[in-house]
Amino acid sequence: MSGHSKWKTNKGKKSIADAKKGAAYTKIIKEITVIAREGGGNPDTNPRLRAVMQKAKEANMPSDNVKMAIKRGTGELPGVVYETAMYEAYGPGGVAMMIEVLTDNKNRTSAEIRNIMSKKNGNFAGAGAVSWMFTMKGYFLIEKSQAKEDELMNLVLDAGAEDMKVDDKNYEIFCAPQNFEKVKQAIEDKGIKPQDAEVTMIPSSTIKLTGSDAKQLLSLIDSLEDHDDVQQVYANFDIPDEIMEKIAAES
Repeated sequence: MSGHSKWKTNKGKKSIADAKKGAAYTKIIKEITVIAREGGGNPDTNPRLRAVMQKAKEANMPSDNVKMAIKRGTGELPGVVYETAMYEAYGPGGVAMMIEVLTDNKNRTSAEIRNIMSKKNGNFAGAGAVSWMFTMKGYFLIEKSQAKEDELMNLVLDAGAEDMKVDDKNYEIFCAPQNFEKVKQAIEDKGIKPQDAEVTMIPSSTIKLTGSDAKQLLSLIDSLEDHDDVQQVYANFDIPDEIMEKIAAES
């Protein structure tokens, strides 16, 4: 599953330009606004809001921006009304994709996403065509140098994790969404810093990619994530680490 999370991690090692940072802020503000509208503006009683506020903090977003986004969501300040939409698609190599957006104009966003897909060798799929492959899970990616396997496994299972996978460089931990905060706290209490920690869509199976298909797919994902309305892209690809690192270095 970890292909997309590892791709984000590889890209994250590179410096972020101001334009990219501004786009990231815009997406987080949208997310805060919608979550505050749906679950209230108090992070103590709205765990989704608490999680996205932590994301804003990690992105060094000014606290005033966060407060204003919450107030727009709760109606204390006027603002644009955003809607959530999820598009199902296939990318290069037959990779299944789910594209989550927040938009104030679904028709415009749908047309723009479709245009990106057509230019990057992807295409929309019908409702239900790929969504059955994905399940919402808490996910953590941790470098092996951070902890011993047996100790980490016992720690996270006791905290409510469902599974832990191991490869040459990393541990991957999976849990039910409602246990995400508990597992995250247990990991952080041991001084372990995950490379990635999020509630995300996990595919039931993956497609291995190399060569041009791998490069085209990652280019498509980058183009989608550069769109202001796209919040998340979920995909069931598996690209070897060395290939992903090479593509990240070239991009």
